[in-house]
Amino acid sequence: MVLLTALIRVLHAEFQSPVDIVTSGPWSEPLLRGQPGVGDIFSLRSRKTPYWLSLDQQRVVRQLRARGPGPTWYCDGDPAAMPILERSGVKPADMVNVRDHPLLPGEHATQQWRRLGQVMPSTVSRAPRGIDAIAEGCCLEVSSPQRADLTAWLSRRGLADHPLILMQIGNKRTMRRGPRRLAVNNKYWPNERWAEVLRFLRQRHPRHAIVLLGTGPEYQLNQELASLANIASLHNAADDLPIPRLIALLERADGLVTVDSGPAHAAAAVGCPQVVLFGKASPSLYKPWGTAGADVQLLTGEIAGEPSMLGIDAGRVMAAWSSLTLRGA
Repeated sequence: MVLLTALIRVLHAEFQSPVDIVTSGPWSEPLLRGQPGVGDIFSLRSRKTPYWLSLDQQRVVRQLRARGPGPTWYCDGDPAAMPILERSGVKPADMVNVRDHPLLPGEHATQQWRRLGQVMPSTVSRAPRGIDAIAEGCCLEVSSPQRADLTAWLSRRGLADHPLILMQIGNKRTMRRGPRRLAVNNKYWPNERWAEVLRFLRQRHPRHAIVLLGTGPEYQLNQELASLANIASLHNAADDLPIPRLIALLERADGLVTVDSGPAHAAAAVGCPQVVLFGKASPSLYKPWGTAGADVQLLTGEIAGEPSMLGIDAGRVMAAWSSLTLRGA
C-alpha cells in the first residue's frame, strides 16, 4: 500500500479529485487515512470469503453502489476481488487492470504504478495530463496530530530528548506457526547477527536510543534479541506502535536497519535513511524509493547460488551503516 501512493498521487493530479480506495487487511486504512489525494476508504476483512458469508463484502458493495461507478484501477494481481466491483456496477470499460499492463524490464514497482495511472479506461475520453511535476517514488505525509501523539509517547517512554535509531527485524511471516527458519520465511535473519549489529550501533552512537519496531506478535522476538544483545538504552516498542505513530517515528529517526518490509517502504516515504536486508525479493523491483530521496543502502546475499538473506553477514550490515548518510548528520 505504500508503493501504491505513487499511483494515488498520479490519479489525484490527473482528475483533480480525491481517489477512493477499496482495500483488504488491517493496515491500509490507518496508513492512508488523511493522506493527500486519498478520498473514501472502503475496507474488507477478506476479498476471498464467499460473498454470501461476508458481511464486509456486502457492505462495501452497498457503499460502492451508492457512490456510483466511475474510472477504476484494479491493482491486485489476484482476480479474487473482481466480483465485488462487478456487483457494485463497475463495467469492464470503466476499468484499467494491472494484469493487462505488466512490469517492463528493469522497471521498479512505483514506476509501474506511475505508468498505470496514465492509462485511461475507454470511458474516459480525454488524454492524460502531464505529470512531470510529480516526483517519482512513494510519499507519506505526517500530520500535526501524529507528531503530537509521538511527542507524548516518547515522553512517556523517557525518549523525548534522545536522537533515535530504529530496527525492524521481523516481517509478516516471522510469527506464523512453526520455526522462524521455515522455507516460507525468506526474510529471517538470525538474532545472533542482529545482536552483533546492535552492539556495534551502541558503541558507534552512544547518545542515541535504539528502538525495536514491530507489531504485537513480534514483541517476544524483540525481547529475545534485547536479552541477547544486552546493551543500554534499547527499547522494545512492538507492544505499542500503531501505524500512524510508526510513520511519525520513522519521520523523526536518524536512521533504520530493517529487513525488506512495509516499514522499510514507509521509511523511504517519509525520508528516513536506512540499511535494508533483502532475501529472495528483487531489489531492483522493491528497493524502498521515496520522493524525499533519503539514502538507502541495499544488501543481498546468496546461499548455494540462490538469493538468501542468510548469505549476509553482520560485518556487511555494519559497513553499510557506516557509509549511510543519517538524517542528523
